[in-house]
Amino acid sequence: MDLLLKGITIIDHQSSFHNQCVDLHIKDGYIHKIGPAIIIDGVQVLEQSGLYCSLGWFDMAAHMGEPGFEHRESQESFRKAAAFGGFTEVAVFPNLSPITQTRSAIVSIKNSGEGPGLTIHPIGAVTENCEGKDLAELLDMHRAGAVAFSDGVQTIQPANTILKALEYLNLVGGLLINRPENHSMALGGQMHEGPASTRLGMKGIPSVAEEMQVVRDLQLLEHVSGRMHFSQISTAKSVEAIRKAKRKGLNISCDVASFQCAYIDESIEPFDTNYKVAPPFRSEQDRLAILEGLADGTIDVLVSAHLPLEAEAKELEFDFALPGIINSQTAFSVANQTMREALSVEKLVHKFTVAPREVLNLPVPKMAEGCMANLTLFHPDRNWEFNERNNASLSNNSPFLGQFLKGSVFGTIHQNVLTLNPTY
Repeated sequence: MDLLLKGITIIDHQSSFHNQCVDLHIKDGYIHKIGPAIIIDGVQVLEQSGLYCSLGWFDMAAHMGEPGFEHRESQESFRKAAAFGGFTEVAVFPNLSPITQTRSAIVSIKNSGEGPGLTIHPIGAVTENCEGKDLAELLDMHRAGAVAFSDGVQTIQPANTILKALEYLNLVGGLLINRPENHSMALGGQMHEGPASTRLGMKGIPSVAEEMQVVRDLQLLEHVSGRMHFSQISTAKSVEAIRKAKRKGLNISCDVASFQCAYIDESIEPFDTNYKVAPPFRSEQDRLAILEGLADGTIDVLVSAHLPLEAEAKELEFDFALPGIINSQTAFSVANQTMREALSVEKLVHKFTVAPREVLNLPVPKMAEGCMANLTLFHPDRNWEFNERNNASLSNNSPFLGQFLKGSVFGTIHQNVLTLNPTY
């Protein structure tokens, strides 16, 4: 690669060129020169009016289909969807077939995950078969390269399992990720419990089902110490509980799905299963609390929560349809147009770049001469339509299909590969 980017605005608080419009010369996968009015003969020149450049985006909560569910998402389609969405690195949950719960499974994903343009990081299962009972091979998986441990879509219910996992992971500084939800309280629930669920005659999932698990896990963490991350929080009281725990000095972090503020329970289309997600879209009060939590740093990271599902899993009565949506390609755009009232472009990008790497204790790339290029190019104010023609995923379970979204990805540069978004 010998590429000259002309007139790009740098978004990187670590860089001396932050918020400046400069030229960027990339050669053989490394940043060769940064500065104004760079002139080099014989190179590929790329110039787009209003183009921004940041560190490569990192998605720390996504579901891949392969192995086991290639009909939902092959590794090839997963790579394309992530790259077209601006991600250069993705951490994937263990809910595959076989489940990522052994050293060999971690090594397999790591080896296959080093493909061109996108690095895939494996998250190991906490418990065998993600059943919440016996612990999986945590230390072996850590040594093999697991970046964190989670049962993914399955919430770990028993308190003693959480305690044991924290104690083992303390030995190696490993991170425990859990999505808080009390199964007995959420059982049979289809959407947020409130006036809308009553009006629609649907069993609701109460906010307290999430909140009591957050409080419980915080108490367990305080008892044994360690590192814990809450995945996809959704309620105001969860945000406040985490805020207070951070003030107490607990080593915790949390994320929210970028689509969580796109809708509330009152505004979703009744019985359209593409709006069925877990946790569900909550109330307006919860939406505002999430925005406040993002703005004040209580919520550390934005994630895609990408979960591809075949048509047969969605084309059912609402009660029987599986929850989840694809969001790798739309994660930034959805956050950009629904969260900009609380977050500037700089803060939004930070939650997709520096924050997830810090949570996972992974190196943060540098945008400096002599450093390897790990970059995302985007237009924060450009509108584009997400439709079945440009959807790179093998699945179509998204409420955003057919919609115009604000904020588009132009391309990524990673591992000496330039990946351009075909929507341009």
